[in-house]
Amino acid sequence: MKAKQLGRLALFGITALWLSILILPAGAEMNVQVGINLPPLIQFSAPPEMVVLPETYVYVVPDVQEDIFFYDGWWWRPWKGNWYRSQSHDRDWAHFSGVPVFYNEVPKEWRQHYKNHDWKGRRWQYERIPHQQVQQNWHGWKKDKHWKKNKNWGVEESNFQQQEHGQQPQVQEQGNQGKGHGGKGKGHGK
Repeated sequence: MKAKQLGRLALFGITALWLSILILPAGAEMNVQVGINLPPLIQFSAPPEMVVLPETYVYVVPDVQEDIFFYDGWWWRPWKGNWYRSQSHDRDWAHFSGVPVFYNEVPKEWRQHYKNHDWKGRRWQYERIPHQQVQQNWHGWKKDKHWKKNKNWGVEESNFQQQEHGQQPQVQEQGNQGKGHGGKGKGHGK
């Protein structure tokens, strides 16, 4: 009896499968797409030169209109209220949920500082760094505090006191006998 029931069940299943195939119209297709629009690609004639922002280890690409940042091995860019990151400056952008932590340290007016060669009232002789040098050295430069110790980020007459990541750096004024002012920056997250 069990064999008869299994046979009937198999016959019923095969019949149901054939009927479902015959009922679907020819060429019918089901297509569901869920996604987030990716930012448009930015065309570079050559890999971009970058500038490190003082008091941070955030690198910017100043020669394009869109904000593009390099931080901790990733390329970052905001677009239409979202953030995207990539291992390459010119392709493979993927949506990033939230705002990257480094962005709180980037002053809103960084482009104006760049154009004026001025960082918070002090002369800024920034260094344009080739893309490949940053890609190869960013980790060691950050670990060894290269820009602070060797170059002072290109900012003249200043004694930046780099704090732990996530805290605002302070500027120590000359003639202030070691008492720094609050140094509250106006980053994007503050």
